Amino acid sequence: MTATRSAEFVNAVIKAYDVRGVVGEQIDAQFVSDIGASFARLMRDEGAKRVVIGHDMRESSPELAAAFAEGVLGQGLDVVHIGLASTDQLYFASGRLGCPGAMFTASHNPARYNGIKLCRANALPVGQDTGLATIKEEVVAGVPGFDGPRGSATEMDLLADYATFLRGLVNLDDIRPLTIAVDAGNGMGGHTVPEVLGTLPRVTIVPLYFELDGSFPNHEANPLDPKNLVDLQDLVRKSGADIGLAFDGDADRCFVVDEHGDPVSPSAITALVAERELAKEPGAVIIHNLITSRAVPELVHELGGTPVRTRVGHSFIKQEMASTGAVFGGEHSAHYYFRDFWGADSGMLAALHVLAALGEKDRPISELMSSYETYAASGEINSTVPDAKQRTMAVLEAFGDRAVSVDRLDGVTVQLADDAWFNLRASNTEPLLRLNVEARSSEEVDALVTEILGIVRS
Repeated sequence: MTATRSAEFVNAVIKAYDVRGVVGEQIDAQFVSDIGASFARLMRDEGAKRVVIGHDMRESSPELAAAFAEGVLGQGLDVVHIGLASTDQLYFASGRLGCPGAMFTASHNPARYNGIKLCRANALPVGQDTGLATIKEEVVAGVPGFDGPRGSATEMDLLADYATFLRGLVNLDDIRPLTIAVDAGNGMGGHTVPEVLGTLPRVTIVPLYFELDGSFPNHEANPLDPKNLVDLQDLVRKSGADIGLAFDGDADRCFVVDEHGDPVSPSAITALVAERELAKEPGAVIIHNLITSRAVPELVHELGGTPVRTRVGHSFIKQEMASTGAVFGGEHSAHYYFRDFWGADSGMLAALHVLAALGEKDRPISELMSSYETYAASGEINSTVPDAKQRTMAVLEAFGDRAVSVDRLDGVTVQLADDAWFNLRASNTEPLLRLNVEARSSEEVDALVTEILGIVRS
């Protein structure tokens, strides 16, 4: 049996749908080995024989991935190491090999962090209610040992297979020539973009920060923060690119800027891909999370599809994808999920859809996307507060007589008159209160944001 740890310590690192913390303070090799052992026990009980493991470019990732593998091997399961990988490449490996997986990454978090994203065979999610709570309990109590034979480890390079698989899902043979500026943010996009997009005959890539460097010397690999898009925006304008793509650290999210360097809303990308998928399968289910623009379910209804609303977070979206048979799902954080990709998220696959849609038309990306952006939105605004619940109640009280409806699927979503709404929810991974506002005009959005933040931050 492994060493015990306090519940407070473990709860701070094993979160709602992944494991994440500061290396050397919250996460070390022994802790990760214990998580690997507990995960292996859980998967062994479900009939698994092996676990596939990938890691990003962070300095600590190879050591932590090896420590996790030791925990798995000690519980009698085999390990397949795929080495450097994007998170969606790990999901591909899980689907292709039909086995559970572990991806070592802290996504967009700063260099001092690392973490683990876990999945079952075929990239099925492992979240708080689907395994993480069990792992947490065992790591706190001490993971029981295993009396059987030790597993064996092998290595496998699946990058080329991953790229071929994705290109087989979206036809780019007949598109017009496109110049694409790509900011990999020194993350795993520098590993996958050349393999997936670099071989397309009608695509010219203008690369930025493709060097794998987990210290993120140029900017954080978090395109959700506008300051991290500035370099890409400048590159698009200077190079005359048709479109700009920015990937986060583990390259499972893709952000788009148009030919002017202006950001394109991830909700608009969700609507575009939903339209393409519904053209292939009329009447299909499309998943959207509760902070996605109302333009998405309105379009899905208009096209004869079935929109299904869910809470924020990849494990929740994936569960809904599986239970409804949805063909596609999108989050406003730029996570995009595909039934053709085992219901998992792939920023690269979303990028291929956008490139196909753009390349099929003889007009710029700004014009193409304008029909999908029918509302003004604030984007996600974070506030650090001592008591998120108390601040939320204060906002609800202030809007009590103006609320048309209030629902509590994830935080609170308040519907106001004239199609305006806002969502206020506590983060699952950080000590933050997150605000999203949408209305018919930017003036209405600005007024609501000012009022709500005045209450939240008072």
